[in-house]
Amino acid sequence: MKYVVLFEHSDANWSAYVPDLPGCIATGKTKSETEKLIREAIAFHIDGMRLDGEAVPPPTTEVEYIRIPA
Repeated sequence: MKYVVLFEHSDANWSAYVPDLPGCIATGKTKSETEKLIREAIAFHIDGMRLDGEAVPPPTTEVEYIRIPA
């Protein structure tokens, strides 16, 4: 499966979340660290859902960049 992950940068850190997996988030000091942590969070989140007998939602979020005039 391939899930969309959104990364956000702030003054102090990076954060990431997965729209198709509510509650699946990670934060880190760098984008690279945050990417590693969100990969682990996705696996942990899906494992937890399966252990709880919940259906794992299929990826449905799509990303597209829209250019607008400056």
